Amino acid sequence: MSAPTPVRASSGIWLVAEREIGSKLRSKAFLISTGILLVLALAGILFGGFASKNTDTTPIAATAETAAAVSAIPNVEVTTVADQAEAEKLVRDDKVDAAVLPGDSPSGYTVIALQDAPGSIISALSISPEVVILEPATTNPLLRYFIAIAFGLVFMMAAATFGGTIAQSVVEEKQTRVVEVLLSAIPARTLLAGKVIGNTVLAMGQILALAAVATIGLIVTGQREVLTTLGAPIIWFAVFFLFGFVLLAAMFAAAASMVSRQEDIGSTTTPITMLIMAPYILVIVFNDNPLVLTIMSYVPFSAPVGMPMRLFVGEAQWWEPLLSLVILLASCVAAIVIGAKIYENSLLRMGSRVKLSEALRG
Repeated sequence: MSAPTPVRASSGIWLVAEREIGSKLRSKAFLISTGILLVLALAGILFGGFASKNTDTTPIAATAETAAAVSAIPNVEVTTVADQAEAEKLVRDDKVDAAVLPGDSPSGYTVIALQDAPGSIISALSISPEVVILEPATTNPLLRYFIAIAFGLVFMMAAATFGGTIAQSVVEEKQTRVVEVLLSAIPARTLLAGKVIGNTVLAMGQILALAAVATIGLIVTGQREVLTTLGAPIIWFAVFFLFGFVLLAAMFAAAASMVSRQEDIGSTTTPITMLIMAPYILVIVFNDNPLVLTIMSYVPFSAPVGMPMRLFVGEAQWWEPLLSLVILLASCVAAIVIGAKIYENSLLRMGSRVKLSEALRG
């Protein structure tokens, strides 16, 4: 049997990329899991939006003198009464939780309740000292926490899923000796580039689909203010994820080329998996720590999570994403060069695991 005819590098890259994309799109497991992920994301956004609107109101009776003050309290439904007798009757009939009437206390109000007075009403009508906050929070702490989880989880799942796919594909081709046929037609670096590009396209497609679902969910639930705040961070997240994934994909392919069996993949890819999990854990634990987030936003492996998070909370200057992106691009180039060398030197070596020093030396 004659050897396959060599092809040009550009054609070879796209042939390999199309093969990677096609095999995934033909996989029912991949399509079903992607669909479930999008549905869960949409359901989470819809639930959060509707839950924030359906807050319980507290029914309160008030006279003409106190109605204005009571109406200013959040989540209160005011029933105006003529006098104290009518207010007490509504309280005893359990039609209101309490009544706010004029009184001789320092606050100027008297609260009447059947058994327990609502704490929110008491605190709202109490005389409190003036409070001056030197460093006010720029975002809602709960919203900040959920956004941190979202950025961290999406990055970790997409990088781990498609990085693992690259690793399995590399080892499968080595184990079945298909790689020997492929290398007779295209160079090792072309094969590597095709795998990285193909899986990057798939990963970015999933990220863009999630961004579209998030946008639709926020519009449907009337959370346009949140959408406005999240717009720029989501765009930057996609940009950082693109180059961050290329960096990780080159590392996954290089690490997988050092082994010849599927059972041994974990021995070389575990450190990379830990690098993917670290940003997810750190951004959840330290989402309110400016120092940790600043460090994360400049470290290549965590910049896709750290920098968008800082942009969301308004802690990053306009030039910081650009500087962080330059650092990420330089790291990406270095990872591709080193990864390609390891991949090229290890791809045809069968049997026991190739040591890193041998893979680099060739």
